[in-house]
Amino acid sequence: MVGAGVAGLSAACELSASGVRVAVHEATGLAGGRCRSFHDESLGAMIDNGSHLMLSGNTSIQRFLALIGARDRLSGPISARFPFLDLATGERWTVDLGDGRIPGRPFSRDGRVPGARLADYAKSLRLLNAGPGSSISEVLSPCGQLHERFWKPVSIAVLNTEPEHAAAVLMKPVLRETIGRGGRACRPLTARHGLSGAFADPAVAFLAGSGAELRFRMRLRSITLNKSGRVTALCFRDDEVQVGPDDRVILAVPARVAEELVPGLRVPNEHRGIVNVHFRTPGIVSWKPEDPPFLGLLGGTAEWLFWRDGIVSATVSACRGDVDGRSKVGAIWDDVRRSLELEGDAGMVPPHRVVVERMATIAQTPEQVARRPGSVAGPPGVFLAGDWTDTGLPATIEGAVRSGRLAAELAAGSMGQALMENPGSEHAAT
Repeated sequence: MVGAGVAGLSAACELSASGVRVAVHEATGLAGGRCRSFHDESLGAMIDNGSHLMLSGNTSIQRFLALIGARDRLSGPISARFPFLDLATGERWTVDLGDGRIPGRPFSRDGRVPGARLADYAKSLRLLNAGPGSSISEVLSPCGQLHERFWKPVSIAVLNTEPEHAAAVLMKPVLRETIGRGGRACRPLTARHGLSGAFADPAVAFLAGSGAELRFRMRLRSITLNKSGRVTALCFRDDEVQVGPDDRVILAVPARVAEELVPGLRVPNEHRGIVNVHFRTPGIVSWKPEDPPFLGLLGGTAEWLFWRDGIVSATVSACRGDVDGRSKVGAIWDDVRRSLELEGDAGMVPPHRVVVERMATIAQTPEQVARRPGSVAGPPGVFLAGDWTDTGLPATIEGAVRSGRLAAELAAGSMGQALMENPGSEHAAT
């Protein structure tokens, strides 16, 4: 196993649970990849490198957390409610998907997007028939206020790509697995004590308890292939690991790294960035446990706000080029101040930390989606994992977890069915 991000951890845990000997090699000193937490001295708190909103219908996440004993690490309100604010007009509303198996509340006036017509909701079903070359805006246009006040902010959050360019086909599984299944599948969830505490730390503990080997600061430089194209060695910066004929390799690395390692591999080559600004606001923000600890924004610089333990985190998605997060701090703080109705001088920005992920996700356009390889696009015995691979899902935590499980199943299957029935198997995944 190469890579200890969410995809790599997912694959490693699935294999370890089946009795496969697993060795995980990670280039950095920590597990989690882009899904991690760290302590910021200036804020005096643990913060996530990025804010993530998950849903109760994310079955791959739920399975993974159950496997590693961490299902209680996610929490959220008891119902599927999503609050929004239009900073340009000051109007607030809540999209309520109800509590059943169908999204019933949007059809009542108190759960509907202001200005949206019932016909606009019907038009949303066009996403289920979207072709591979269509963008979200093309499929939903004209969809009036429903598009502007719901689908646009939601699609930016899910796909990290502008709706006029984002591939509509990637919203199909979002409808089928979550939004289209009503409130039971759309209850919003966040990591109560940070992303590392929910995903990385319990996964590392599970692997260690299962006898897996974890080797950090092991950056893979190249792979050695024999004449038949099979991998015989993994060449790290300071070590070389031999790969036997019965071993399997899962590359859970970024797309650009996989392209460098695997000859002839075609991968997405365009990305979008995300800026997150974390503000220290002790004692200012309070909310009831049953209320969502987030807010969707329109008409400002930030698109979503999240709050936890005295920290308000603002997210700006779909950033292109050389992202300069620091130049946005003043405008983002003004969004926070107005959204939470905080008193004080707009120019008095509290302690904060800017986190920029310049290549947060692939650009999820039709052209880039067509470049996503499958899990078996590598040499014989090598499988790919990552949210950038072709899982059929958007490049999200759910997609990353599912890609890892798929790679694990394929690797185990290639070792033989006996593997799943014989915990003492000597096959290994590297």
